[in-house]
Amino acid sequence: MSITSATSTSSTTSTTSTTSTTVLPAPRALNRKWLIEHSMPIAYAVLFAVLALTVENFFSVPNVIGLMLSVAQIGMVACTMMLCLASRDFDLSIGSTIAFSGVLGAIILERTDSVMLAMGGGLLAGALIGAGNGVLIAYLRVNALIATLATMLMVRGLAFIVSHGQAVGIANESFISIGDQRLFGLPLPVLVAAGCFLVFGVLLNHTIFGRNTLAIGGNPEAARLAGVRVERLRVWIFLLQGVVTALAGLILASRITSGQPNAAQGFELDVISACVLGGVSLQGGKARIFGVLIGVLIMGTVENVMNLLDVDAFYQYLMRGVILLAAVLFDQLKTRGERR
Repeated sequence: MSITSATSTSSTTSTTSTTSTTVLPAPRALNRKWLIEHSMPIAYAVLFAVLALTVENFFSVPNVIGLMLSVAQIGMVACTMMLCLASRDFDLSIGSTIAFSGVLGAIILERTDSVMLAMGGGLLAGALIGAGNGVLIAYLRVNALIATLATMLMVRGLAFIVSHGQAVGIANESFISIGDQRLFGLPLPVLVAAGCFLVFGVLLNHTIFGRNTLAIGGNPEAARLAGVRVERLRVWIFLLQGVVTALAGLILASRITSGQPNAAQGFELDVISACVLGGVSLQGGKARIFGVLIGVLIMGTVENVMNLLDVDAFYQYLMRGVILLAAVLFDQLKTRGERR
């Protein structure tokens, strides 16, 4: 009886010891995971605080509003680029789409003097470009790099052809007010960008569309077997990308009062950098809208500070390249950490 009791006690003690060994590391693992997930927001908070204390005029109201205005277009397009990357795709044609939609909108405005027609024409062009990319990639199985690179060149060429290689001036005050108008003390482009983050945040986290987007990025074949229409969803993602990018191009044209065929060169790299910095995986299946917002703010803050410090534009190009490389390396390290 005593032997049985001793054996039972020993077994219980062993089980308890094993259980405690299994449970104890859990809080550490959770803390490590929390730090990895929130590393960028924490880093940006520290960066912002340091810059506010050390850089003159950085924390002034005009500069903060200017900072938000400078990243409005990047923020808008980053919302849809997030969906592309999450579905294991990307789009290199967004800079050209911005230029072409702005030029087309300016030309329509010049000939009709109708803001509605100009906006509609630009948005329709963006939708067609995006849908064309989606069809090439999803149905014709063209590699996303090749498809969007070809589209980038063709659309940029169209922007120069229809504008005859010159800027198309805009004199319509109603159209110009889109970029200049303020509501609640904030420029309209900033509010439009905020609206995009809100809408696409809900779309990503609270709709079947968002769940399916992450599913096809994580495992397209498993998603297809689960009943997801992968090809059609990818076309819709690129169509949304085209529409939002065209909207950004029209707003940019209203801000600079002209359609510029050479506008937004290198824009796609800034957007992809912001997304990756915000935790969107280049391998697909993972995205957070708040992280994308932080990534956009990091890109804008670095550029803003360099302008305040009067850093030469050549060094700014260098820094943008460093940020892009750092973003990709950070994504790789985080992915390896999660596998362990």
